[in-house]
Amino acid sequence: MPRRFINQLGHQEAIHEVFLASDKQLRPNRNGNLYLQVELRDRTGALPTRVWNATESLYNSFENGDFVLVEGTTQLYQGALQLIASQITPVPGDEVDSSDFMPLSQDTIDRLAARLADLLRGMSNPHLRTLAECYLLDTHYMARFAQAPAGVKNHHAYLGGLLEHVVNVMELATLVAGRYEMLDADLLLMGAFLHDAGKIEELSYQRGFSYTDEGQLIGHVVMGVAMLDAKLVEVERLSDEPIPAELALRLKHMIVSHHGSYEFGSPKLPMTLEAVALNLIDNLDAKMHGWQQLMRDDPNSESRWTNFNQQLGRKLFKPSLAPDPASVD
Repeated sequence: MPRRFINQLGHQEAIHEVFLASDKQLRPNRNGNLYLQVELRDRTGALPTRVWNATESLYNSFENGDFVLVEGTTQLYQGALQLIASQITPVPGDEVDSSDFMPLSQDTIDRLAARLADLLRGMSNPHLRTLAECYLLDTHYMARFAQAPAGVKNHHAYLGGLLEHVVNVMELATLVAGRYEMLDADLLLMGAFLHDAGKIEELSYQRGFSYTDEGQLIGHVVMGVAMLDAKLVEVERLSDEPIPAELALRLKHMIVSHHGSYEFGSPKLPMTLEAVALNLIDNLDAKMHGWQQLMRDDPNSESRWTNFNQQLGRKLFKPSLAPDPASVD
């Protein structure tokens, strides 16, 4: 019997399926009884899960990043689907089809990596092209860049998500730069490549997704600038010519300002045209990905509308569910 993926599940369905466990927590309820909270994942999304009257033995029986066989029943709670599990049992990884848990296939990751390299090698600025080569020829760096998620819970929170997000932002950068003559197209493209580079060190993604100690204490913005500084030294050593100081400074500014505002953790506000453009297109890709995922995951499968989302303060219309106007009298 083929597996049912999370995006295929509805209300009050009996579940007997293997998932990837993450973010497990053992908590007391208001009466002091313990319950297990865990997020279950497959390649189509995540499913919040509870086990009532849980024990420490159950909590210790598996780790974040383990595959687990879960039995239980789905239910809608405050407009969102969750699973009430009756049993969770660890499953050896060699008994699982890993492709069921990878939103991006290896072919897709390879294609994205090739597109990223083509975009960078197509720059006309020789200084930025040399800098890009220092990253592209660092096989250890690029392997981690291709594997990392873009986040733990928000947009592109899956293996390969960082690469997908960055290539999307770079593609948008090429479109935007062609519309505004004062934008430095190569600088914007390089900033798009580097804006989230620190996430390969900020996040831990070998077994489940979490933050490293350095990620918690420093964060990917500062870490990305430190990585860039190391590459700038490498460029000077290899080419016997440093990157112009102003060019390096403008590139660093794009990294530290790409969140756009202080309230979103940006050390500086965007103060160059390239930094302003990067903030906007980065936010566009993140928002579009998140909203599309919300629509795909919505349990209101028979409605044209998603459930009301408290964070967004609205419902979203799902046009694919709207009737064909030609069929309406």
